[in-house]
Amino acid sequence: MTYRTTRRFTLGLAGSALLCSILISAAGAHAENRARTDDSAYRSSSAMVQDTHFWDALELEPAVHEDAWARLRDNFQWQRDVDHQRVQEWIDHYRASPENIAEITERARPWLSWIIQQLEERDMPGELALVPFVESSFDPTARNPGGATGLWQFMPGTSDALGLSRTNGYDGRLDVVASTDAALDYLEEQADRWYDGDIELSLAAYNAGSGTVNQAREAARHRGESGDYWDLQLPRETMNYVPKLLALAAIIDDPEHYDVALPEIDDSAAFAEVEVDRPISLDKAAELAGTTRTRLEELNPALVHGRLDPNVTTALLVPAGKQEELQASLNNGDTMTASNSSGGDTYHVQQGDSLSAIANQHGTTVNELRAANSLNDNTLQVGQTLQIPDSTTTLAQSSDDQAERPHTDS
Repeated sequence: MTYRTTRRFTLGLAGSALLCSILISAAGAHAENRARTDDSAYRSSSAMVQDTHFWDALELEPAVHEDAWARLRDNFQWQRDVDHQRVQEWIDHYRASPENIAEITERARPWLSWIIQQLEERDMPGELALVPFVESSFDPTARNPGGATGLWQFMPGTSDALGLSRTNGYDGRLDVVASTDAALDYLEEQADRWYDGDIELSLAAYNAGSGTVNQAREAARHRGESGDYWDLQLPRETMNYVPKLLALAAIIDDPEHYDVALPEIDDSAAFAEVEVDRPISLDKAAELAGTTRTRLEELNPALVHGRLDPNVTTALLVPAGKQEELQASLNNGDTMTASNSSGGDTYHVQQGDSLSAIANQHGTTVNELRAANSLNDNTLQVGQTLQIPDSTTTLAQSSDDQAERPHTDS
């Protein structure tokens, strides 16, 4: 099914009242004009009333949803495919373990409303917000033994092709904002390039690669079939990919019918983005923002060593409502208490620390730490302040990474 979106809008209560009032007024004017004028004069007067007021009252405003699930349902487009036998089989599968759906959707809490917003801005089907459920169980730090990583499970080669950088202290595949943008770009590009906008086929290509899908389409057409997703004979995982997605959407569309309890998720921003132009550790950022390092780690899993280097990324996510406090501190130069002249952070040695552990935590080496702090050996004292040198060394890239498939390179 070729994707398209008809945005759902509702009239505000005030607009609805005004609209009713105008319709009544217009009807009154209609009757009065007919009583005292000819038909031509009536048409002119009625048109004037409508041109002046009617369309102004009919200004449509975005619907206000009670929660993120309602907003997601409002953007679903593929529910007529739910009756397919393969979808029904997966509905039965998920219904057998409703607690698993509740657990995974709970992990979607920080990201769901924001992802839906990105889909709305691109006029893409709401069902795509559930791709991370199928890919990573909504775990931004998920790592597959085969190399796929992050919420959208990108392989290194595809992440490189889509501009998701990977360095010593940053992995763009773990950056939810950057990887979501890349995943939606990829799906749109595949749909437009190969499938005339058919996102279901693009999803199959996301899983198996466009080459595999295109060959399956040719085979289907030789069999006299249309070549849409449901006609294709694909690898087992890909055959189940869209049915899983649609089964989840069906359950979320009517959870009571399927005896599934969804966690409450507000339809409001759970995080905000702050632009940072100086190196800063998550410890210091948490202090300045009035939050915890753990919360910042959850929102910024791409900062694999717990520090932001603006040479790699300038975006730091903080809990909604904390951005102004952090921005004000950054504007006042408060990060200088945690930075040396070369831009590196400082670290206060704690009980049980070792130089090697500190080096690993901050993405540097023991030798670099010793040189930056003029240490003759690896001896440390509790409370000692160490200067952490900058490091933006790029990870070695595998020469055989392929860019065609987002989470399989073979």
